[in-house]
Amino acid sequence: MAVEGDQEETPISENPNGDDEVGEGSHADGVGGFEDEDEEEEEKEEEEEEEEEEEAGNGKSREARLAEESGKLESMFRRLASEKVKLRVHDVLIRGNTKTKDSLIEAELMAVKNATTMQELLKASGIANHRFHSFEIFDSVGITLDSGPPELPGTVNVIVDVVETKNPLTGDLGIFTKPEARTWSLEGSLKFKNLFGYGDLWDGSLVYGGDKSSEVSAGVSLPRFKGMVTPMVARVSLLSQDWLKFSSYKEQTLGLNLGLISTKRHDLTYNVAWRTLTDPSQMSSRAVRRQLGHGLLSSLKYTFRIDNRNSTLRPTQGYAFISTSQIGGLVPDYRSLRFLRQEIDLRCAIPLGFYRTALNLGVSGGVIFPWGNGALGTPSSLPERFFLGGNASPVCTLGGPTTLLGFKSRGLGPSEPRRVMREKYHGENPESSGMDVVGGDLAVTAFADLSFDLPLKLFRDAGIHGHVFACAGNLTKLSENEFRKLSFQNFLDSFRSSAGFGIILPTNLFRMEVNYCYILKQFEHDRGRTGVQFCFSAT
Repeated sequence: MAVEGDQEETPISENPNGDDEVGEGSHADGVGGFEDEDEEEEEKEEEEEEEEEEEAGNGKSREARLAEESGKLESMFRRLASEKVKLRVHDVLIRGNTKTKDSLIEAELMAVKNATTMQELLKASGIANHRFHSFEIFDSVGITLDSGPPELPGTVNVIVDVVETKNPLTGDLGIFTKPEARTWSLEGSLKFKNLFGYGDLWDGSLVYGGDKSSEVSAGVSLPRFKGMVTPMVARVSLLSQDWLKFSSYKEQTLGLNLGLISTKRHDLTYNVAWRTLTDPSQMSSRAVRRQLGHGLLSSLKYTFRIDNRNSTLRPTQGYAFISTSQIGGLVPDYRSLRFLRQEIDLRCAIPLGFYRTALNLGVSGGVIFPWGNGALGTPSSLPERFFLGGNASPVCTLGGPTTLLGFKSRGLGPSEPRRVMREKYHGENPESSGMDVVGGDLAVTAFADLSFDLPLKLFRDAGIHGHVFACAGNLTKLSENEFRKLSFQNFLDSFRSSAGFGIILPTNLFRMEVNYCYILKQFEHDRGRTGVQFCFSAT
């Protein structure tokens, strides 16, 4: 066994080199393969480390850039807040207008071009952007401020990008109800935008009411006309109104209205119209019969307004004032209606500091008086007189004495008995056929309204709130020498008044009030009613 063992071991010991060589060769090959794999792994690791280092470096650079930009913005804002930054507008570029004339856009950018500081430029750009949106001919407007040429330091370029409206033709159609007046109206309109590229808006509208009133009108408005700063508006209308129920006459007016000046606080309009008053019932009172027939209205109206209230639907602080002056009879024709008419309206809202409680106070007045030869003994024009009553909210209605809660439309004031057709009664004693409301030449109204949040969070989140109110008003006749009989004490004693409370529900289209009104004072022929009344005001 030992021999065998020696014999068996001999070949191995005899050829140690051969086996070693073969073994070394195979071992070398294996080690070489592992070394290549290790090198590849090392290279990959190095690449990954380099990428991580690059990413880390980039992250740091991004953070550094963001911090640097943030610091620049902060320093710029601090500089803008502390001092005026001088600059000059080098160029204004307009892009995207394919139909709109450059001259229209450039005219709105004059303040931008003339800006000498960054503060002026930002303010002018904001105003121009608002004006462009008010034209209703652009879907979007963007104004970008870019640095000027490097060789001109302290200059900027203004880039205006506009997107014109894709559909220039728009239309609306709706049916509106008036629960208090128990009537409805169908209203439709069509509008064509930017027909000639001057921002011109052409529109036509049709209104038909369940109370047999109707209006057909067409008009055009231009943002700028012949270099004028204010827009120009022209409108032709045919209006038909049925006042048989209240005052025994129908009114039909064909007129042209020109808007001459329209700014934030000032409006000047000229109106010329051919008016016809008729009485199909032949039951009108003597005061109404005297004014039946044709009349020419040619008047100039000026309106001045200030409204610093924080809201028109629910004001909780601020004040508002509006004054409207009108003169009629500018055409030298014997049928021309000559009159002077003045209205004022003053409002204020006082916050009380809890539950968004606010006290709104308002007083309004109006007077109309004929002018010309024999004016003192001449009656004033019937449609231009003042009529009180209706279902509009006094808080939201700004413009003159019109609303008195609890009273129906044309529900108070001077009235005269209608004519009695005796032949219809075959010799029997006829009963009274009613009264015609003839309006007044002097009107005054006042109100106080206390609004507050309701305790439930659901109501507060929806904007539903409550209010209590009190209203008072009166109107009387001044023309035909009636002003000689006017007594301040008698006028004060004849005030009508009402009070109540209610819930206000605001919506996206209108504000609705559900009120309980209690009539405190009314006279024989007034049409006031204690009970629930609905009031609506457009948003």
